[in-house]
Amino acid sequence: MKHGMIVAMNNDYSDQNTELAGLYPAHLDTVRQRHDHALDKAGASHAVIFSGSSRYVFLDDMAYTFKPNAHFVSWLPLLDLPLSYIVYTPGEVPRLIYYQPRDYWHVVPGEPEGYWTGQFDIRVVHSIEEVAAHLPGDRQRCILIGEINDAAHAFGIDRVNPTTALNILHYGRGIKTGYELACMRLSTRRAVAGHLAAAAAFREGKAEFDIHRAYCQAVSHTDSELPYGNIIALNEHSAVLHYTHLDRQPPRQLRSFLIDAGAQVHGYAADITRTYAHKDSRFAELIARLDELQLRVVQRVQAGIDYVELHIETHRLLSEVLVDAKLARGSAETLVETGVTAAFLPHGLGHLLGIQVHDVGGHMQGESGAVIDPPSGHPYLRLTRVLEENMTLTIEPGLYVIDMLLDKLRDTAAEDHVLWDGVEWLRPFGGIRIEDNVRVLANGRENLTRDAFSAAA
Repeated sequence: MKHGMIVAMNNDYSDQNTELAGLYPAHLDTVRQRHDHALDKAGASHAVIFSGSSRYVFLDDMAYTFKPNAHFVSWLPLLDLPLSYIVYTPGEVPRLIYYQPRDYWHVVPGEPEGYWTGQFDIRVVHSIEEVAAHLPGDRQRCILIGEINDAAHAFGIDRVNPTTALNILHYGRGIKTGYELACMRLSTRRAVAGHLAAAAAFREGKAEFDIHRAYCQAVSHTDSELPYGNIIALNEHSAVLHYTHLDRQPPRQLRSFLIDAGAQVHGYAADITRTYAHKDSRFAELIARLDELQLRVVQRVQAGIDYVELHIETHRLLSEVLVDAKLARGSAETLVETGVTAAFLPHGLGHLLGIQVHDVGGHMQGESGAVIDPPSGHPYLRLTRVLEENMTLTIEPGLYVIDMLLDKLRDTAAEDHVLWDGVEWLRPFGGIRIEDNVRVLANGRENLTRDAFSAAA
């Protein structure tokens, strides 16, 4: 976002920004503590966090959309500030080297403003060469965090992205602060407005492209401002897990609609999926069954739950749905062990959510970086940790007709457990996915998504 657009978004959320302003200092204290710990373990005195730089199309002067370093965003709600640096030394006020180029070809960042400014020693620079004067003199005592595509941007700092420090920071980011949770509630409310607009466009018979435009209008995002590319899938397109093609013409016969779309506020993402039937009552009943399954899984979320076990339990519950919907036959144990449920649901139950949609640290056992691998037969599970209070994650079971996966069941012990006539019925509808964003509590959960839909209603 350009500076003027940042101001516009802040105006849209002026009341909420009062709340965020009150929560931000405590959030920054947590970020500082994590960096204190990371620096201590890395044997360094200063952390330099680089916002990132623009990349250009090969043999062209057009840049790709700038995406900031998530570590930079964890300190500041600034998403369009390339070539800028945070310098953190324990016990000192963090320094922001704010890059404001002199440029009449593009809109450049305006003067620093917002609830965050009082927490930083801000140094405005107008050229990259000016940065060096504001960095620590003892570069050998620095670590640099960020993607360096040009060695000049490291300014002689040799220790770039040291594993010891990153492991500590990534593991810590799994637990959200009050400020981060407030941002995510706002982004969820924003996304829900888009989902309601998209559902209305679907009921009007619009094409995927036009549904997508209705969504973006409702959330006030350009495509590049979305936290990920919208999945707007009609009919059999719903079986393509990351479908982003966007047909310009509506299908001749409308059957189903799957939308996986999010929004962001100050860099914190929402990630929501819903599925709708056009007129077919049998498909509508199957959506209702999966929605019931999803809520049952959400009700299991609380601190101390092993997410891997929750994922496997979801497959057992899915087996019941498959049997009742006449898509498969056999016991839950048989359908899971033979890979039938995995063919219908090949992706993981969910993932950590935050600054990044698939937030870091999902497989980490602890700060050492030791990894908890996904269980055998479920390679795409992105979260394998035991749940802790104030983790925020997605719960997103699905059910799809993916022929390349179902065909692998033929000539195996699983083939006779699939009711192929049922598969033929479901194929034109593509599939179903229901996804909520859920905060873990000590003895329960906060369903950000359902709360936002209820508030909108």
